[in-house]
Amino acid sequence: MISMIKKINVALASFGLSGQVFHGPYLKLNKGFEVVKILERTKGLSKELFPNAQIARAYEEILKDNSIELVIVNTPDKFHYKMAKEALLAGKHVVVEKPFTKTLDEAKELSSLAQSKGLLVTVYQNRRLDSDFLTVQELVKSGKLGRIVEFESHYDRYRNFIPENTWKEEEDNYTGSLFNLGSHMVDQAMVLFGKPVSVTAHLDKLRKGSRIFDYYDLRLQYEGFAALLKCSLLVKKHGPRYIIHGTDGTFLKYGLDPQEELLKKGAMPDSANWGHEDENYWGELYLEKDGVDHSEKIVSIPGNYGLFYENIFNALRGKETVLVKNNEMLLLMEILEACIKSNNLKKTIFL
Repeated sequence: MISMIKKINVALASFGLSGQVFHGPYLKLNKGFEVVKILERTKGLSKELFPNAQIARAYEEILKDNSIELVIVNTPDKFHYKMAKEALLAGKHVVVEKPFTKTLDEAKELSSLAQSKGLLVTVYQNRRLDSDFLTVQELVKSGKLGRIVEFESHYDRYRNFIPENTWKEEEDNYTGSLFNLGSHMVDQAMVLFGKPVSVTAHLDKLRKGSRIFDYYDLRLQYEGFAALLKCSLLVKKHGPRYIIHGTDGTFLKYGLDPQEELLKKGAMPDSANWGHEDENYWGELYLEKDGVDHSEKIVSIPGNYGLFYENIFNALRGKETVLVKNNEMLLLMEILEACIKSNNLKKTIFL
């Protein structure tokens, strides 16, 4: 039991949206962790959730604290590599928000450094624990669709304006939708199907005055089928989240996992029925058996981002292997770089 094992002292490297919504609540509720320091350079927002944690005004205060075992690098993307490297050099285990780094070379360096020091470094891929993805993963494993012939995933939003004063809108090939939402979608395809044979990508800027790519259309080609991953910030009416065609039928799934919106509204993940999707969003499976059409609702598996930190605790205490493994982190970065190269050269990139 967690209560019988020494707690893991944790530091959060920031307390913006990521710290408040995706990390803080789960670290608060998990009895295996004690959040002891939080980097807030000017504010003190974390005191409401973590009244006993110290507020650090400089990252060096976290690095020099020998009681801290794990650092969560949940800062803007451009700081991931530097801050994760400094934490590893200081002897800390590290969880990095997605994307891991900007480049594959940076990812390889951090991975090698962690291995040389006997430390864990991994990426917060919480959307592996979305209700919809867990359901799709189980369906694909079940073989009900027969041989998969096409997998299509959408992560669309409607943001027909350009927010001011946000790093996510800074002009940079390594920001924008591909590295933001694409990090999740490519990771999900990897979990389902492994390494693709090739990547073909089209990136675009659809919003007037956009400085970043706010649209992508990715084709990950596998042996005998393709995974099509699409995202646009100019989709007012959403279509299916997943469309999967197989030799025995089709699966359609609408809606998004409810956890993020609940967390943004201040709900804590120990609430009743946490992660359960509304029945209206359950997927529909359409099959043909012996020439007869058949359809059935597929009950959604409840999502649970808290499983990520349960896994981190068990991995650091030698009870489990880490959920997001080293080779998966590197492959994701390889695919994202191939997407940029494919778009720039207007050609398919073979891995």
